[in-house]
Amino acid sequence: MGSNPTLSAICLSKNSKNGMGVTMINIVLADDHELVRAGIRNLLAAQPGMKVVGEASSGEDALAVVRETQPDVVLMDLRMPGIGGIGATEKLVRSHPEVKVIVLTVVDQNSIPNRLFKAGAKGYLTKGCPPEELVKAIAMVDSGKNYISSELAQRLAMLDSLGGNDDKRLEDLSPREFQVMIMVTQGKEIQEISDTLNLSPKTVSTYRYRVFDKLGVKNDVELTRYAISHGVFGDELSNV
Repeated sequence: MGSNPTLSAICLSKNSKNGMGVTMINIVLADDHELVRAGIRNLLAAQPGMKVVGEASSGEDALAVVRETQPDVVLMDLRMPGIGGIGATEKLVRSHPEVKVIVLTVVDQNSIPNRLFKAGAKGYLTKGCPPEELVKAIAMVDSGKNYISSELAQRLAMLDSLGGNDDKRLEDLSPREFQVMIMVTQGKEIQEISDTLNLSPKTVSTYRYRVFDKLGVKNDVELTRYAISHGVFGDELSNV
């Protein structure tokens, strides 16, 4: 990534039909890694009936780009600067209920999809999925169906057959509590979280302590370790 954590949103002109008069699925890419966006953009450029109409590198940028381009589908990274993928998804569902969100992320822990679906996401894919699965997921979600990656679906089915996941505490968090948890474990101070979420510092602290209570942790360090052990973060935070 560059030195600026939130690159300027790139808004492209929206065109609902291609040159053959075929209705297009207009897509916004929201990911803070430019190389990831470039790879997905190139993949979708080769797909008839799909067009990338905008790009964003933060949750806030994603909201602005959606307002400008009015896409059909948003491919949303879970971990981005600012309000992140969960927060952006929650806001999009309220402000643009017609827009479908597919979360595309490196996170593949089985407890995460339920959090995202509660926030309003219609699809969940890992960034290691085959290109054809991404294309299939976009088409299915655009048609009104939900989609979860085949790999993750198999893992969930296996867990169900074994009695389910042994720790469902993450699912007990409200969307706002989950959002605050992510920002705390990213090392953000209470005031910074307050400014980003437009909440008072007292309210942020209340959410923080609710998260502590629900997850059974005592401080930010324990919370971060819990998040890592449950797949919310990758190996880059494993030294905590």
